[in-house]
Amino acid sequence: MNELSKKYLQEFKLYIEVEKNFSKYTVRAYSSDILSFLIWLNERDIKEVNYNVIREYLLYIQQFNYSKTTTARKIASLRTFYRFLYRERIVEANPAVGVHAPKRGKTLPEFLTEAEIEQVMNNVKINTPAGYRNRAILELLYATGMRISELSNLNFENLNLDENEIKVFGKGAKERIVLVSERAKKFLETYIKTVRGLIAKGSEMTVNSPVFINKTGYRLQPQSVRIAINDVMNNIELPKHVTPHVFRHSFATKMLENGADLRVVQELLGHSSISNTQIYTHVSAERLKHSYELAHPRAN
Repeated sequence: MNELSKKYLQEFKLYIEVEKNFSKYTVRAYSSDILSFLIWLNERDIKEVNYNVIREYLLYIQQFNYSKTTTARKIASLRTFYRFLYRERIVEANPAVGVHAPKRGKTLPEFLTEAEIEQVMNNVKINTPAGYRNRAILELLYATGMRISELSNLNFENLNLDENEIKVFGKGAKERIVLVSERAKKFLETYIKTVRGLIAKGSEMTVNSPVFINKTGYRLQPQSVRIAINDVMNNIELPKHVTPHVFRHSFATKMLENGADLRVVQELLGHSSISNTQIYTHVSAERLKHSYELAHPRAN
């Protein structure tokens, strides 16, 4: 990769991070995708890349057996990169415009029933400060539908528990309000008032302090939450792979099953498009069919 390509990559990263306000995860993924592409280009001039070169690169990466989702993202990265170069008048056209991403099959999201949620919650050992913190986290994930990254980034200034509200910052730093159930609120308040100080003694509780911390007093990272959930699931016999995101899926499914408006669920989840929320209506429909087949004497 030549020095000019390195310069363009740095400028592109700054563009999607600052100007486009992409999430840090998207910035990392797109930057990695473009770095791989530029390494493959080697010393070839970035300005001479055309549609055929892009197709050649896509044929090259097929050997790695990427999923359709990953391949689609890599194509999106290339489109965005060349759109940036075109805007900066570095290239005369975007060679990735005509490249189509592979069609991704729709998979229904995994979710937990109310009984399974209770089974998970009751198996969290709350007799230690870290255990109680983890229970509060799981209650909050299920009650609000927030993403694990949003929960990790919570500061005390984001909490308005008198109104059962929490302000979160989703993908692209988009701000929204999520609502907290009374049950989750009680766990959260007990954690803040009693347990948090036991996890890391002397830890600050200013408006800018993280709500959830580790034993050193620093912000609890998403990976730590995943590890905590895995520890719980290892002691439960459930035929499902439970991740933090499963609690978000369970929240959305339960809301729709209980009659919530699709637009309301979209707002609470922070989906930019309602099409992302509509998949949960399919989940609810599948459950209705299953219940019908079990209950109706002439269903089969």
